[in-house]
Amino acid sequence: MDEDRNRRLFSMLHRGVLVTRRRNGALQTSPVVGAADDEGRFLISSRETAFKVRNLRRDPAATLCVFADGFFGEWIQIDGSAEIVALPEAMDALVATYRRIAGEHPDWPEFREAMQRERRVVIAVTPESIGPRAAG
Repeated sequence: MDEDRNRRLFSMLHRGVLVTRRRNGALQTSPVVGAADDEGRFLISSRETAFKVRNLRRDPAATLCVFADGFFGEWIQIDGSAEIVALPEAMDALVATYRRIAGEHPDWPEFREAMQRERRVVIAVTPESIGPRAAG
């Protein structure tokens, strides 16, 4: 599969499974929703207290399998490193990610309050490889 196709899919697909590594080395999988940003990272909203956030703070290696909303169809795998961005710095990225996934929120002040109340962070995964490289 060519790189242009992978970049296009990366910007269009929003649902996925994030794989991180637990303290004991075992894999942790988490269903996620996210969106690609203008810098080529995949952004995921999460709670500060989530295991995936703790895992990535300790070991930033991340793998994502991102697929279409209906599950079957096109998909890509992203291997990369993750950065955790906490509030207040995360707010603009939380808003932008919501817009890329769902459009305009009916009440942005309410959205911002919820992000603070839920102690949301942004997991920004910078791809080091995107694939698969071959079909079939």
